[in-house]
Amino acid sequence: MPFEKPISVVIVDDHPVVRDGLSAMVSAEADIEVVAETGSGKEALSVIPQLAPQVAIVDLLLPDLHGSEVIARLAPALPNTAFLVLTTLAGDEEIRRAIEAGARGYLFKDMARKELVDAIRQVAHGRRYIPAEVGSKLAENLPRPDLTEREVEVLRLLASGLRNKEIAHQLGIAETTTNAHVKSILEKLNASHRTQAVTTALKRGIIHL
Repeated sequence: MPFEKPISVVIVDDHPVVRDGLSAMVSAEADIEVVAETGSGKEALSVIPQLAPQVAIVDLLLPDLHGSEVIARLAPALPNTAFLVLTTLAGDEEIRRAIEAGARGYLFKDMARKELVDAIRQVAHGRRYIPAEVGSKLAENLPRPDLTEREVEVLRLLASGLRNKEIAHQLGIAETTTNAHVKSILEKLNASHRTQAVTTALKRGIIHL
């Protein structure tokens, strides 16, 4: 039987303690080898193409680039690298964004060690790894709100505390147009007022503070 090389893994997380823990956890497996660790998205854009690991474990909350952006930039050029998200973000839009960017798996940071190891092996062999709890997050908010880019812009400004008149001025549009956008946002998010719309959007990962 020919000797098989261990699965090469790069860890991308901005918390050194988390990186150390993950590295120790997966390196204990004979068939997995951590070849590099990095704490930022920009470093990941350099390190991952150089090493071309079989698996890249990526947190979404990085200090410079969102993890989904890192995956979107790298995945098309690295078909032999499987991107596995490991994060605290549980919003359905966050999950969709990561998968659409090219992630083959999505895990929450409270997962068990065995699940992480299983996920690494699965995605390294070309399969997807979407646990039931992640799938249920996607299913519970169907259909999707289908907000326009402008409505997302307005939502972000609502979250910053601006009034409709101030939003209109900042976007260079009429206040009546802003009012229409806000009304549409409330309807699409099934919200009865602005604060509820913002809370829902933040929870689902549609916008970030």
